[in-house]
Amino acid sequence: MIDVRSDTVTRPTPGMRAAMASAPLGDDVFGEDPTVNALEARVAGVFGREAALFVTSGTMGNQLAIACQTSPGDEVLVGEHAHPVHYEVAAASALSGVQIGVLGAGGTFTADDLEAAVRPPAYYQPRTRLVCVENTHNRAGGRLFPQTAVREITARARALGLASHLDGARVWNAHVATNISLRDLAEGFDTISVCFSKGLGAPVGSALVGSRALVERARRFRKMWGGGMRQSGVLAAAAMYALDHHVARLAEDHEHARAFAAIVAGSPDACVNEADTNIVNVDVVRVPADRVAAQARELGLAIHASDTHRLRAVFHLDVSADAAREAAHVLVAAIRAAVAEARV
Repeated sequence: MIDVRSDTVTRPTPGMRAAMASAPLGDDVFGEDPTVNALEARVAGVFGREAALFVTSGTMGNQLAIACQTSPGDEVLVGEHAHPVHYEVAAASALSGVQIGVLGAGGTFTADDLEAAVRPPAYYQPRTRLVCVENTHNRAGGRLFPQTAVREITARARALGLASHLDGARVWNAHVATNISLRDLAEGFDTISVCFSKGLGAPVGSALVGSRALVERARRFRKMWGGGMRQSGVLAAAAMYALDHHVARLAEDHEHARAFAAIVAGSPDACVNEADTNIVNVDVVRVPADRVAAQARELGLAIHASDTHRLRAVFHLDVSADAAREAAHVLVAAIRAAVAEARV
């Protein structure tokens, strides 16, 4: 089975397993796990910040950023189809008591969009307090957020008295695709969340990056939400290995995505987005996406139906160049079969 449902489906490589098995350990709740401490210091340094906090997931990283920079009754502004809207179980409202407002289209927006959406200082309106940028953007097909727009947004947010957060779950992909340094991609943001278990192939883990004071506040929320871990250096070692060995190779995933997209685009019943990075959206307007996904599974391809008429393919270290091309041919056949079945 070729599995392109997500880049979270990878298994640790032999080298990563060896690193996990040999990691020095301690109790992280006491701040005594040397591998976690080393990972947090390394990630903070990469982004030019004072501190970082190892957390269980990208969702926790985003939610800690929201909780630390808002109060109940505030509003958080995000791009269309942002991760906190679709994949975080309304956690922003449940955990922080905030509402989410949506900006722009296709995952990106401008500084002018941001300023136009900021609420006036009326007692009966929510207070706009935080803006979030997702780069790369998951549901927009791994879309890169233009860096010029990012700089304008963070500068405008600061001028308007807002905090800003980078949802950088796949910022590693943005770094490799654009050759912009991680520090520059994160410039101007108050907080950054990054993920190790997506393109980098670690089994678990993300990090929240920011000032030392904010990270210590986040540590309290992490404990409150049940996210305090003990000998979590086993997991941090996998993330360290991924940073050492799996960042530059993301370029291969991007190449595989482009090769896949080029083949699938040849189907008369599919519309394919341009592959900026490792994610390809395939729209199948004439048939339900879940029908196509079921046909594809029968032919040996696991692919995610991300919307009624949309499939999402995500390329990762467990999908070779040959497998990517084979996946494309299987999907074309599955679309053809689903369309033929619908005509009967």
